[in-house]
Amino acid sequence: MKHYCAAIDFGTNTARLLIAARSSAGIVPVRVEREVVRLGGGFTDEYGLSVEARQRGLVCLHRFSEIISGYDVKHVSATATSAVRDAANGSEFVDTVFQETGIKLVVIDGDMEARLTLDGVLSGLDSENDSLVVLDVGGGSTEFTVSSHGSPIFIKSMPIGVVRLTEGFRTSSDMIERVRSVIDQLENDLSLAGIVVSGDSELVGTAGTATTLAAIKLEMVDYDYRKVNNYTVSREDITEIFQRLSILNPQERLSIKGLEKGREDLIIAGMAIIISVMDRFGFKRLKVSDFGLLEGLALSGSKMVE
Repeated sequence: MKHYCAAIDFGTNTARLLIAARSSAGIVPVRVEREVVRLGGGFTDEYGLSVEARQRGLVCLHRFSEIISGYDVKHVSATATSAVRDAANGSEFVDTVFQETGIKLVVIDGDMEARLTLDGVLSGLDSENDSLVVLDVGGGSTEFTVSSHGSPIFIKSMPIGVVRLTEGFRTSSDMIERVRSVIDQLENDLSLAGIVVSGDSELVGTAGTATTLAAIKLEMVDYDYRKVNNYTVSREDITEIFQRLSILNPQERLSIKGLEKGREDLIIAGMAIIISVMDRFGFKRLKVSDFGLLEGLALSGSKMVE
């Protein structure tokens, strides 16, 4: 009988489950599940996670727990990121999840999130590049990682994410101004660290915004990670998609092939982050990775620090 490992990436917007078999070459996916939970929806500094978001999260994790029980899983690595680590009621939510589902969520900081994401991205790339920049646009935060020969040399977790931006700003111009100010600080931090980032490096985008851009460009009706992973979109492609979606309201955007329900109001914020990073550092293209934190977790297995 085969033994499997399971990993759960419980993000601010999307929850993902991976059940995989281990091999000498790494991990072999057996089952992948994803659900737009929007855990960060209705988030407040005073109370943290909203009642509705916690309920959505629990329903999703009950489903994940039932799926895991159908396999001979020896170890489950489950993480919670920005929404839970920033929430006043985050610890309470983690306790409730464990009591009700048996899943032990480990709240990780931005640095650990970036390191695990880099491991996952590298495991799925079809090419090698000595200098790599990984941009992980999440719901509550965005991780910017510079890698040299497979090892991180600079990590910055930025307090901008698609849910946080969309719900926090009334106008697109205010949102974009916030993004630019955060990237100003990123550029300053890179300078202080003596790190030079230029368009000569490979820019890899992971998480929902990047994969959605690939899916839209491919006009995908049914999402297929194998076609999305390592797909490249140009800066011009992203401009065209941004302009096309900007003139539509969220409901109208759902008619666009490749745009998953639950992202229709968030995609503008995600593209604003990606476009701002590309323009600031001179990137002409974005390689899309469907691999990321989830795969990094599965690779880390029981070695993950709790």
